[in-house]
Formats: sequence, C-alpha cells, structure tokens
Amino acid sequence: MKLVVISNPEIVLDESIIINNLFKLGLKYFHIRKPNHNATQISKLIQEIHPQYYDYISLHQHHQLAKEFGIQRLHYTEQARVESNIQKWQAQIDAGYSLSTSIHSLTLLSTFTLFDYVFYGPVFNSRSKPDYKSSVPADFKLDKDYPKPEVLALGGVDASGLKKLKAMNFDGAAVLGAIWNEPDKAIANFKQLKENLPILYAK
Repeated sequence: MKLVVISNPEIVLDESIIINNLFKLGLKYFHIRKPNHNATQISKLIQEIHPQYYDYISLHQHHQLAKEFGIQRLHYTEQARVESNIQKWQAQIDAGYSLSTSIHSLTLLSTFTLFDYVFYGPVFNSRSKPDYKSSVPADFKLDKDYPKPEVLALGGVDASGLKKLKAMNFDGAAVLGAIWNEPDKAIANFKQLKENLPILYAK
C-alpha cells in the first residue's frame, strides 16, 4: 500500500535534511507541492535531495524540471488537469512518466485510468488547514472494482486514522500535516505511520 508524503507548501527549516532522512527510512513517494515557488526555487530544493532518491519524487508544479533531473512522476492538480488533455497524458506515459492527480468527486473516477493513483479528500478534518473539513460520512466505503487508478485518502491522515482508512477500502494515504505541522517530530511521526502500514494493509 502507498504512503505518500506531500511537501510543506512553504519553506521549512532544514527541509532537505528532513526529506533525505525520510527517504533513508523507506519513503517511496514524495510529492513536491509548492504552488507559490518558482522553478528556480523548486530546482534548488531538488538539488539538495540526494539524486538516488529522484525516482521517488513527483512534481506538482514546473513539470519541465522532470527531464532536467530525471524525475519520472508528475502530479496534476485539478486545475492543471482541466487545462490539459488525454493526448498529452498518453504522450507522457509513452515517454516513461507515471501520473497522478487530485479529485474531490468520485463520480468520474473510472475515467482516470491513465493515472496510477489519485488523491481524494478531505477524508478527515485537515491537520494543515483548519477550515478544511471532512467531506465523507463516518460510514463511507469506497466502491471500486477496477485496478486503476488507486485511490489515496487525503486530509487529516495520521497514524491513528490508518485503521479507519483500511475499513473505508482506500489504497493508501497521503500525509502533509502529520509530517510538517511539527517538523522537529517529522521523522518520529513518519516512523509511526510506516510501522502501522504493514499491519493494517498486509496482503
């Protein structure tokens, strides 16, 4: 099962050190999402990450940097997806990229088969955005009988919520606040998340 860590949208003290340590602990999916950063700022952050981990990075903005750094994962925000098209996605897949996106409605989920996975939420009340409240009922259960895209829960996810996500039939989780609300505890919190995944999602 997938555990995705999304970057803090703002600058964090010792951010690249924390990111590299998360990779050392086994993180396989790291999304760089900094909507207010220009390409130069994103490039600087990537340069501070050990190149051996570039395969685990997905870019939310400035997709042109992917070729420069050999990054093979691209994420589309809802707005970027609307402004793009199937032909472009297929061309990127043919060029070796894997794609993900964000959605707030499951109605058209079956049409997103070109994407490897999608973020859906907020499932719980957000930890990083106090006004970002859960949009799913307590008895929610994902009804999905096709392999792609996988659906990852977003919003308010921490170690204590992972068991609920399993019951909801999600394919994994994306976390932001659980890591970055207290950067000095980022490593400890990631370890706790990771330790819970094999037990809850073992196949």
